[in-house]
Amino acid sequence: MGLAGLGTVGAALGVAAGLAIVGLAAGWRVLDGVRRRHDGEVERLHDRIWRLSESEDRYRSLVEAQIALVVQRDAEDRITFCNETFARFLGSRPEALVGSTRHLTVVEASPFVPLPDGSRSHDVAVAVDGGVRWFSVVETAVVGRTGRPERLSAGRDITERVETTRSLDEARSRAEAASVAKSRFLATVSHEFRTPLNGILGMAALLRETRLDPEQRTYVEAVRTSGEALLTLIDGILDFSKIEAGRLDLAAAPFAAGLLVEGVVELLAPRAQDKGIEIAADIAEDLPAQVTGDGDRVRQILLNLAGNAIKFTETGGVGVAAAWEDGALVLSVRDTGPGIPPERLPLVFEEFEQGDGSASRRHEGTGLGLAITRRLVTRMGGRIEAESRPGAGSRFTVVLPLPVAGPAPAGAAAESLAGRRVLVVADSPFGAPYLGKRMERAGAMVEAVASEAQAVAALAGGASVDAVIADRALGDDAVRRIAAAARDAGVARRIVLLSPFDRREFGSPAAAGFDRYLIKPVRASSLLAHLAAAPAPCCDAPAIPAPAAAPRETGPRVLLAEDNPINALLARKALERLDAAVTWARDGAEALALLQAAALGEAPAYRLALLDIRMPRIDGLEAARRLRGFERDRDLPRLRLVALTANVQAEDEAAARAAGFDGFLGKPLDLAALPPLLASRAMIGADPRD
Repeated sequence: MGLAGLGTVGAALGVAAGLAIVGLAAGWRVLDGVRRRHDGEVERLHDRIWRLSESEDRYRSLVEAQIALVVQRDAEDRITFCNETFARFLGSRPEALVGSTRHLTVVEASPFVPLPDGSRSHDVAVAVDGGVRWFSVVETAVVGRTGRPERLSAGRDITERVETTRSLDEARSRAEAASVAKSRFLATVSHEFRTPLNGILGMAALLRETRLDPEQRTYVEAVRTSGEALLTLIDGILDFSKIEAGRLDLAAAPFAAGLLVEGVVELLAPRAQDKGIEIAADIAEDLPAQVTGDGDRVRQILLNLAGNAIKFTETGGVGVAAAWEDGALVLSVRDTGPGIPPERLPLVFEEFEQGDGSASRRHEGTGLGLAITRRLVTRMGGRIEAESRPGAGSRFTVVLPLPVAGPAPAGAAAESLAGRRVLVVADSPFGAPYLGKRMERAGAMVEAVASEAQAVAALAGGASVDAVIADRALGDDAVRRIAAAARDAGVARRIVLLSPFDRREFGSPAAAGFDRYLIKPVRASSLLAHLAAAPAPCCDAPAIPAPAAAPRETGPRVLLAEDNPINALLARKALERLDAAVTWARDGAEALALLQAAALGEAPAYRLALLDIRMPRIDGLEAARRLRGFERDRDLPRLRLVALTANVQAEDEAAARAAGFDGFLGKPLDLAALPPLLASRAMIGADPRD
């Protein structure tokens, strides 16, 4: 090859070498870029791993702070994971426990409770560090590292919560036990109080019926008044204690609210009339015939409020109203008493507080009446309010949301007074206005005046008057002159209002110029019936004598079982005054033997047996149960049994009736309750239920 060819080959080789060098450089640059990218990825991966590790550490710290115990087990109960706390409680390390089946010592555990997410929980008490700690454990199913199902248990320490709860439970139990003990103590003390009080009041009642000079009668009345005050105090303390202990059960039965209000007013009327003040009731025409609730407690509320009003009122009177507003029974008690100072008004419903808290107050008392009333009203879901101004009297309003138990009354349609004009002559704050309201509701046109002069002027004014109603409280001479003026004016119906005491002293209403009389407090039905009836003298008609009772050879035989000699003497004397022949048994065992002998015909029969509940050897309840069993076993008729007891709570009466008693009399013994018992024909040979 020539030089030219060699040159050409050399040039080609040079070019190739240059290209190779260029290619190597490019490849190096590529490799360097890859390496750099790799180093960056590695660095970023390291950063991520570090961050994940830091996050896991934070997560572990958070879990350790919130969850005290963590343990995971496989299907064979082997530990696949546990935390430091779990291991420490077992005196080991987590890695040493993996693969073992060790458990903590459980002292107490509650049943498992399923949770909405499929897991379950329960509380366990674990013996650790020489003591016991409580944990709330949640157990859930997880997938283990091998892909097989495992269970994970995580427990949170709740020792402080459990100990606090148990301390509260223990404190509550102690408080409840103390409350029960207090109630039992008060019931026992009440019984012990009532036993001698029964003798005091009973003997005072018997003594009043003997020949006494005026001074002696004054002393007997003082004994009776003081005894009744003590009895009221005992009842108030027992009621307050029962409400405070949460042991007051409310009944839910239909009762006629209007009749209940009128009954309370009539019951309190003698007390008011003794003080020379009036008490009257006003029943709204839209009041439902019956409502559902605890009628006895409603009566107690009214007795407390109206009784307080009478106690603190010296002149004027007390008005009790019943209305129906917005589906609730509204009871209102107003008085014309001295009122309550503004600074004392917020305190009158507090325990042991009174409207007059000064040492110079005129009226005694514990201040429990209004406190009991407020608690009763609250238990019924109602409210009570008080309004008062010194010198202007007081008003207490009770609102009770009681459901209607029957249709609303038809009003006075049957005794319509439409078109009639009635003149009411009475100087009274409540009686006259209430009478006027009742008659206006029945359609009458009513004019009310407060004096004889105004009445005579109204009768002489020329307007036709159909009826005149005059209150004897205006004075005997005044009402006689009013009656004469009414007769001269051609008034057909002339009615005089009398109290029970007035009825005895006033004499014949007809002789005074009246054709009828009404006893205060006046019931709406009696008022309307008297006004609507055809004019005819009623008070001078000769009374039809009752048929004389057939002479009785021997009085009814009564067994009296009473271990207290004084109470036994009281009951015996009261029964003997009713012509009863009394056999006295000193304990339950003696009474049971006498009753069984009479039932078998071995002794004369008894018409009635009065058994004290608390007696030695055999108490009254056990004696009644044994007698009823004796009668059933031998197919004998039931003797009429009546329980005597100083424990007068509802549960005491229920226990007596459950034991077989037919009746229940509380102590102090109400002597007026004995005649109806003796009037029964229930003898040992006849079933008293027939």
